[in-house]
Amino acid sequence: MRVGFFHTCLIDMMRPEIGFSVIKLLEAAGCEIVVPENQTCCGQPAYSSGDRKAARALAEKFVEEFEGFDYVVIPSGSCGGHVKTHYTDLFSDDPVWLARMQRLAPRVFELTDFLYNVVKIEKLPGEGKNNIKGPVTYHDSCCGLRELGVQKQPRALLEKAGVTVKEMKDHRQCCGFGGTFSLKYGNVSAAIVDEKCKNIQDSGAEAVVLGDLGCMLNIEGRLRRTGDNTTRVLHVAQVLAGDA
Repeated sequence: MRVGFFHTCLIDMMRPEIGFSVIKLLEAAGCEIVVPENQTCCGQPAYSSGDRKAARALAEKFVEEFEGFDYVVIPSGSCGGHVKTHYTDLFSDDPVWLARMQRLAPRVFELTDFLYNVVKIEKLPGEGKNNIKGPVTYHDSCCGLRELGVQKQPRALLEKAGVTVKEMKDHRQCCGFGGTFSLKYGNVSAAIVDEKCKNIQDSGAEAVVLGDLGCMLNIEGRLRRTGDNTTRVLHVAQVLAGDA
């Protein structure tokens, strides 16, 4: 099966090592991976800020670049949620583009959902290979959880990789990032992430694992700024691939 890998802006620009972990996982699942060189942003920041013209242009670009693949895999519930649930809104006034997106949408998957429900991966590269000695806790990103139903999948895969998950209090609660929300409402965002960081620390886990780099950067940044230099913050792809 040919899989188009949409690596997201944040991974491409800030943590490319996560992208290589994703490729390792998809190769282990027997996929033929294609990474379109001209891919850019999914358009979520523009859409969330009310710039429908820019968001629509990026949506069209995404569809043109990825509609030819058997599946599209995105290692981000946020970007995946935007593509699957909001592109149809952007194309609602154009029957031709709407039809193209409706044909593509069922083939777009968040990474752990794809590994668990589509390819049903049997052997993970990270089984017994991670430098994780104790339990981890898992943060459910808002979009992945509420728009894509991603919750069971990452936990089941972590268990398969031999990693114990110890749930924190309010693991389904927002970390306060929310893209442009954290810029517009900085004080509110900081209060939310402070509560999330406390719940992570109170869990006693050595690391927090999650599936969105935006949440990851927000949580890790706040932990470090408040003096916590020991709690590890890891993308689920890194753990499943044995790169943690």
